[in-house]
Parts: sequence; C-alpha cells; structure tokens
Amino acid sequence: MQIFLYFCSVKNRIYILLLLCCVCSYVGAENRFAYLENRNELRIGWGDQLFESLMWHNPTYIVTTMPESYERLYHENYHHDQHIWLEYQWRFTRWFGLGAMFDMSEVHWDDVTRNGKGAEINRSKGHYFYNLVIMPTVRFTYFHHENVNLYSGLGIGLGINGGTEDAGDGRKTELGAAVNFTLFGVSANYQRWFWTVDFGGLYSLKNANTIFMASSRIINVGFGARF
Repeated sequence: MQIFLYFCSVKNRIYILLLLCCVCSYVGAENRFAYLENRNELRIGWGDQLFESLMWHNPTYIVTTMPESYERLYHENYHHDQHIWLEYQWRFTRWFGLGAMFDMSEVHWDDVTRNGKGAEINRSKGHYFYNLVIMPTVRFTYFHHENVNLYSGLGIGLGINGGTEDAGDGRKTELGAAVNFTLFGVSANYQRWFWTVDFGGLYSLKNANTIFMASSRIINVGFGARF
C-alpha cells in the first residue's frame, strides 16, 4: 500500500511538472511575441534641404560695371521648403520591417532682370521645382527596449522632378532613380506613440549629368504611432 501511494505521488509530481512547463512555455511565448501586437507603424516627418540650399541660392555677385543697356537674368529670393515625408512599416519580426515611403520637397525663386548698373528692370515670381520620391523601404532594428529602439534602413525607388522650368528639350517632368538610407536611427517610445531621429541621406538622379538630390535629408525627425 505504501509503495502504491509512493508511485501515485511520483505520478502526481510528474503531472504537476508537466503542467508547470506548459504554463511557463505559454507565458514565455506571450512575452516573446508581445512586441508583435502592434505590427503596423505610421509616421510623418521633416528632413533638411542642405544639398538644395547649397546648390540653389541667391547670387553672390551682381554685375554693376556695365552700360545700362546691358541686361542679365538672375535667380533671386530663393525659398527652400524642407522635406515632408510619410512612411508606413509592417513589422514581420522583432528585427525586420518592410514598408513604403512618400517624400515631397520644393524650391522657389524669382527671376530678376537687371541692367549693367545692377538696377532691377523686371521681376517674375512663382518659379519653382519639386521632387517627389516614392519607394519601398526596409528597416533593421538591432536594439530593442520598452522606451528606445535603434535601427538602420534602406529604400530604393522612383524620383520625379518637375516644376515651372523645362529640361531643355521642352519636358517639365523628369524621372530618375532614388535611394534613401538611414545610417543610424533612434526611436523614443511612449506606449503606442513614438518620436524618431534619423541620420542618413536621400539621393535622386537621372544620370551623371542630371542630379536632383545628393546628400539631402541628412537629418530627419518624425512622429508616429503603432497599431
């Protein structure tokens, strides 16, 4: 009788251990996949136009030593609208996400005709060009924390350049390749909301002689939500 009770107690112990293992495994799985509860991520942000401001700016020299009959056209009063972008990401795993990004930027200026003494003869406003970028993106998150994430990313897609000026052959719209990379990004999280700062660059070109953007959007700041 005592032997029977002994084996029953061992059997019960085994059942209890199995039950505990199942419960622990379930809890571990819950913790492991908790980060995938909100797979969708949507953010909007702002990026700099450092490249555009260096390439297209007010003239540093205006001719003032020629006869008044001399005329020259200048591009003046440049205004750089910074990059505004929208990105969606779907998180497949803890470290990998796939999505798409839309980016828009513009540069405005006046065409000013001046005589040889530098006096203004005519001013034409409303001149501008824009760059639209549409591309799929991937993101690699290599550090996870409840409050902070660190990541890098890459996007390759289409750049569309247009505006009031033509390309010399009469076309006002040009298409080219676009590449965006995030060398280093940090996300500060609060529940489902987050703020980001990215360091990288946005490039867009038609060929070696037609460059729309190069090292633009070096710094990006964004705000978003996960759902």
